[in-house]
Amino acid sequence: MRVLFVGDSMTIGGAGEHTWRHRMWRHLERTCGPHGEAFEIVGPRDALYDKAADAPVSRAYADPAFPAPARRHLAGWGEGWLHMAPVIAGAVREHHADTLLVFLGLIDLGFYTGSEETAATVRRFVAEARSARPHVRAVVLPVIPNVRARHDAPFAAECERFNELLAKAVAELSTPASPLLPASPPDDWDPDRDTYDGTHPTASGEHRIAAAFAGALHQAWGVGGPYRMPA
Repeated sequence: MRVLFVGDSMTIGGAGEHTWRHRMWRHLERTCGPHGEAFEIVGPRDALYDKAADAPVSRAYADPAFPAPARRHLAGWGEGWLHMAPVIAGAVREHHADTLLVFLGLIDLGFYTGSEETAATVRRFVAEARSARPHVRAVVLPVIPNVRARHDAPFAAECERFNELLAKAVAELSTPASPLLPASPPDDWDPDRDTYDGTHPTASGEHRIAAAFAGALHQAWGVGGPYRMPA
């Protein structure tokens, strides 16, 4: 299993953070590894976003023991479905990715495109990924609305509408040869606890995002096991 993380600022993370990618790697190490399905984290990037430099140039992960190969990803600060659709084929092809863990959409809806346009880009993304690897599979996490949705009703409605369209696209595009799996967003997500600025995850948020992907992988495909939330 060659896992490629695809996401925006919530996935790349910032200097000094663990990231949910780290939490997911730890989970896979615990539940797969030598006792289950072998896995490798792949991707063209490995850095964190450095806010002072305004660029993805930091490698100051909170856990210095996070091995360099496991830091790989395809995520970017300010990048969404719109940005990943043109590059996913190249990343899948070059790094032989067969399992995509995708968490995108909030930045698209917040700055670039509406729900209908973003949903169309999702379909393009899937087609591009399959052009590089026809049997690629993916777990897709819906948008988790940030604090803007609390006071911006049109934005909240766009998030809800996009998630509906995303679920429809995943259901329609999934095939036995190239399955697409919707992950369930954390039902206890609390922006005041799970984010440090209303959007980007704290440690508790990182664990909840990782748990959403881990639960989908385990329940649908038998990969790994139940996610162990910290006490």
